[in-house]
Amino acid sequence: MAELYESPRVHPSGTSLVLSDGAGKNATVELSEPLDEELSGIVEVVGKVTPKATIMGISYVIFREDGNTFDLGLYDEALKVIHDFPQFYPF
Repeated sequence: MAELYESPRVHPSGTSLVLSDGAGKNATVELSEPLDEELSGIVEVVGKVTPKATIMGISYVIFREDGNTFDLGLYDEALKVIHDFPQFYPF
């Protein structure tokens, strides 16, 4: 599972964070190790959904804005296409 989120709120322990998907939905991400950097802006998380309805984060990528506006809606649509056609986009 790969999802893109914005506005991370990191727990003081650094091992979990709450992210917003830009449409008002939040996701809690659990990490096996504490973060070693500050997260801000747009963050992509790859992980697995747990029985507790959280995401066990395997990796993350920070998309830093370099003067261009990141189109979260367009990125979300691209992810839907990837998930709808796994034979063309294997993970």
